[in-house]
Amino acid sequence: MGVQEIPFYTPLYLLIFVVPMAIINYKLGIGLNKRIIYALFRMTIQLVLVGFFLQYIFLFNNLWVNSAYVIFMIGAAALSTVKTCGLTIKNQFLPIVIGFGFPNLVMILFINQFVIGLSNIFDAQYYIPLMGMLLGNSLSGNIIGINTFYSGLKQNEREYQYRLALSGNQWESTLPWYKEAITGCMNPIIASTETIGLVSLPGMMTGQILGGSMPMTAIFYQIVIMGAILISRYFGIHFSILLTRKKAFDDYDRLSL
Repeated sequence: MGVQEIPFYTPLYLLIFVVPMAIINYKLGIGLNKRIIYALFRMTIQLVLVGFFLQYIFLFNNLWVNSAYVIFMIGAAALSTVKTCGLTIKNQFLPIVIGFGFPNLVMILFINQFVIGLSNIFDAQYYIPLMGMLLGNSLSGNIIGINTFYSGLKQNEREYQYRLALSGNQWESTLPWYKEAITGCMNPIIASTETIGLVSLPGMMTGQILGGSMPMTAIFYQIVIMGAILISRYFGIHFSILLTRKKAFDDYDRLSL
């Protein structure tokens, strides 16, 4: 049995709950109303446009078109990270693109080839949605990790300079904040992985069950994607920090962001 169709107007019923949220925010002076309305409006427009676009991509299912869309996704994620972390687009956009793209591309192609066993590893039905899940989780992880690393260095710049003065090189002197950044990036996904199935039923598994898949099939897919998210997120934050730090320090190892 296929998934139950949702009429195009019924998502508007959720406004029943948004209105009291807005009233409470207004009464308490919480300045979230504009952001909530903007976020919901933008989400709706983006998803509707993506839905129409993906229908044609799935029908066409061309290697180059699929790959171009994935590259666009990587670029959008990298741009969001650069802006959110206060980095410069000129110097740090390309390192973040590589930091995002390389581990996630390796992971998605490995899954499609060896885990799922697709005859076409660039099949749009698998390639694009699974890549979107990996990138979405890498995005939040990279923002946490990069912010933790560079804000930690800025707040403890004297300690960093002291470590350099004790004949430590840049890597040795920044290592405490590097380890803190990796831990901060990974803690949320580790906690989510530990409690999945007990605290939450994840979106991919739920979607497959609603689409008519057998629960065990959905569970095996979810195990694969959660493992892939954890692995790609781990290597992604390492790559991102190592690549961005090349232009984050001057010739005297001073932080120049």
